[in-house]
Amino acid sequence: MSLADHLHTHGQLPRSGADLVAVASASGLLGRGGAGFPLGTKMSAARQAASRRRPPLVVVNAAESEPASRKDFLLVTRAPHLVLDGAAAAAAAIGASEAVVWVHRGRPAMADALAAAIAERAGGNGDPSFRVQAGPDRYVSGQATAAVAHLAGGPALPSTTAVPMARRGLGGRPTLVSNAETLAHLALIVRYGADAFRASGTAAEPGTMLVTVTGAVTSPGVVEAEVGTPIHRLLAAAGGLTAAGLGAVLVGGYAGSWLAPERTDLPYSRAGLALAGADPGACLVVALPSGACPVRETAHLTAWLADQSAGQCGPCRNGLPALAAASALLADAGPGAGDAPAALRRWAGMVDGRGACHHPDGVVRLVRSMLLTFGADVAAHAAGAGCPPAAPGIAVPAAVVGPWR
Repeated sequence: MSLADHLHTHGQLPRSGADLVAVASASGLLGRGGAGFPLGTKMSAARQAASRRRPPLVVVNAAESEPASRKDFLLVTRAPHLVLDGAAAAAAAIGASEAVVWVHRGRPAMADALAAAIAERAGGNGDPSFRVQAGPDRYVSGQATAAVAHLAGGPALPSTTAVPMARRGLGGRPTLVSNAETLAHLALIVRYGADAFRASGTAAEPGTMLVTVTGAVTSPGVVEAEVGTPIHRLLAAAGGLTAAGLGAVLVGGYAGSWLAPERTDLPYSRAGLALAGADPGACLVVALPSGACPVRETAHLTAWLADQSAGQCGPCRNGLPALAAASALLADAGPGAGDAPAALRRWAGMVDGRGACHHPDGVVRLVRSMLLTFGADVAAHAAGAGCPPAAPGIAVPAAVVGPWR
């Protein structure tokens, strides 16, 4: 959408009047980037921590790290002004005069769309100073602390911090980092009110969400649905299943959770997926075709995720390669495969919760969900049976990406 089309559709962004932090808090908007943190709480912390010596800034996280995800790509390339409006509203709420949009180099169309939209808004009344910053096309570089580390001149590596970045982030300044979709929702909430946003979704998780639905569906793409929509309705919105049928679903992203076909009645929400030990994550649903081997798929993803680690701590340097090796041993169903399930459980216990960031925890979640959901397949591989002869090839592709800087 051009700026003119955007304004014709949505009208001008309100620049004064309501307390935008209070509006965001009343809406119940949770972050759509994976963590699900309340945006209003984050905005309040940044505003309280701001001072003349420590001016706040806004970072729009549009670095879509999941290789199969397209929700932020679609939003930024189709409706960039909605994202920029959200950033402008957040900046006004916390008193920031600067907003940085963080993207990956691997998706130049996003940077191009944002640059064109920013140029259209040049001199716009009340806008912060916008700039686009492209970072490494790495999986963990989309993490908020990795983005801030790169903006500070370092490598885009994630870390844990005792103090939230909303209180002390880039250069010690209060730094509000929020996902592109989250801020697009804020732009609509500011216009239409918290009650309109709460009219959809659930009481605890209001609003709509963008979900990438791919795999064995007839029309893979991005679906907008109310939070809490059952998984089977998301699959139906993507055209329904292909003739291959459904063998399983991967929810939350590559470091997500496998669910058996009978669990597609679960609501796609934090509370709903928690019933199966899963999480919405990056709002990605991959339909695995019937006949595909979930053990082989998990080994493929585990190897890729291990390669994508930051390598900053023992769980990444040692634990993830060990999980990848044991997963490959099990998938190959050769000598030693019988010991692989026990090795996977042992290494998962050693890695979980011990990383310098949460990347290792996601790999553990993926592996454990395979062991729990596909017990019969795991047992067959451990016994040397391997994948069925007619099993299709790898159904969940993993992208090849570049260096850290």
